[in-house]
Amino acid sequence: MGMFDGKVAWVTGGGSGIGASCALELGRQGARVAVSGRRGDKLQAVAEAIRAAGGVALAVPCDVSSDDDLSAAVAAVIAEWGQLDLVLANAGFGVAARFDKLTVADWERQFEVNVFGLLRTVYAAMPHLEQTGGRIGLVGSVMAWLTLPGSGPYAASKHSVRIIGETLAAELRGSGVSCTTLHPGFVASEIGQVDNAGRHDPSRKDPRPAQLMWTSDAAARVMVRALHRRRRQYVFTAHGRFAVFMAMHFPNLVYLLTRGEARRPRVEARQG
Repeated sequence: MGMFDGKVAWVTGGGSGIGASCALELGRQGARVAVSGRRGDKLQAVAEAIRAAGGVALAVPCDVSSDDDLSAAVAAVIAEWGQLDLVLANAGFGVAARFDKLTVADWERQFEVNVFGLLRTVYAAMPHLEQTGGRIGLVGSVMAWLTLPGSGPYAASKHSVRIIGETLAAELRGSGVSCTTLHPGFVASEIGQVDNAGRHDPSRKDPRPAQLMWTSDAAARVMVRALHRRRRQYVFTAHGRFAVFMAMHFPNLVYLLTRGEARRPRVEARQG
């Protein structure tokens, strides 16, 4: 018996990385799985992999920055299976640059997907989750507790996700609907190969430390288990938990270790 036998799950950002692995794991655990994202070919490949493993899947392309797309995606899931028991709001990317190299538009682009796209996803799914006593999963990051030079927009967006998750968990208490916010450390995915405009570039080198990287399949197993258990929040990878512990209890030390190279003040040229 799978943990999600008879349930219907919807995963955004499901075409690659953590989202694809979670969709496959949910299929292995008995769920009928709808996968959404912007790249239809990737979604079809994930859906076919679920079916090849004996599961049931549906590819539903959508952009989480579009209310119309999300409404249409939910409508397609309900038309196909008549219910929705789990939404995993996983779609996201990272904007990376130092503050003086960024514009307000860069911050807006980051929040449009990672925060407002996540909120739109939850709002689209909520009426159906209330009917089934379903589960909400929000994908955050250990960067919700700390940041590094050059990662301000991403860290700020994931801090927002953490607060949204805490708020939903408290407000939904007793309703039958649960909210689990998942905070991974380093997990192998395409996020390190996506530029600040949200475009995937396979030639781009992932700057994250390979020696600390979890596989997306390993991440999916613990994430799906946390969702099944209706955990309020779940921080994972050993290094991720250590980083959060240090940020919570020794913030000044973390600041000293991560503040980066000091910047020299600009010297104006003398005139005359």
